Amino acid sequence: MTTHVSLPPSIDATLALLTQENYVADRALATVLFLALKLGRPLLLEGEAGVGKTEIAKVLAAGLGRRLIRLQCYDGLDLASAFYEWNYPKQLLAIRQAEASGEGLSLYSAEFLIRRPLLEALSPQPGGAPVLLIDELDRADEPFEAFLLEILSDFQATIPEMGTIRAPELPLVILTSNRTREIHDALKRRCLYHWVDYPTAEREAAILRAKAGGAAEELAAQIVGFVQRLRGMDLFKSPGVAETLDWAQALVQLDAIALTPDLIEQTLGVLLKYQDDIARLRGSEALRLLNDIQAELSQKPLGL
Repeated sequence: MTTHVSLPPSIDATLALLTQENYVADRALATVLFLALKLGRPLLLEGEAGVGKTEIAKVLAAGLGRRLIRLQCYDGLDLASAFYEWNYPKQLLAIRQAEASGEGLSLYSAEFLIRRPLLEALSPQPGGAPVLLIDELDRADEPFEAFLLEILSDFQATIPEMGTIRAPELPLVILTSNRTREIHDALKRRCLYHWVDYPTAEREAAILRAKAGGAAEELAAQIVGFVQRLRGMDLFKSPGVAETLDWAQALVQLDAIALTPDLIEQTLGVLLKYQDDIARLRGSEALRLLNDIQAELSQKPLGL
């Protein structure tokens, strides 16, 4: 059973908690996360897909020994999927049993309530307040944001048949957005905000050491150099940190110790997800990038 841990008392302690869970963060992220926890405010993380926004909620829950409750947003998400719904088959069965026995019945009680992620986050938890992850909010419809306002402001919501449900202890709320659309100002005002950018070469190398330690030193340096250069190109979708890790782990499985043009061409589908981007990198362009990386690495020690 996971042990409950107190909230970190400082920025350094927050950074240490993330590091302990193998999340390589900069001090700016650790600062805003510390403030969100200290002030009891939701934290909205925006950034490109694959830069580690969702992972922050996961490592926070693991590091604090809290339950992680995840609401994955999508187009058409409604209250029945996000907050609660009534168990109609169970209610119908109860009605028939009550009619047969002549006993009274209350249909709108906790017995017949199906708790969805938002209601679960407002409910008592044995290990302390949970970490509520509202993931990819930009994929949900704008009217859904309006419902979230009451929850993010007062950590309460109303079930018409039962009244107002209030959280006994404030959940730790992380919202993420890939910015496929703008989040409404009213919701942003209720949150602290941080933009999660692509990591620098040095930080990405540290992430690789933490998450893909099986990669040879030369290979890891080449992977970071190659991905960093790709992000400077006009691609339909630049690779995120998740793709960097996937590529490193794939190359390790192929027993690679260094990048070669053939190896790059054969594994581009791990790193890039659009055919136009893959086609652009095949052949001479991949060779040019690899030559640039090798020339740069020959002038400095391995390990960015």
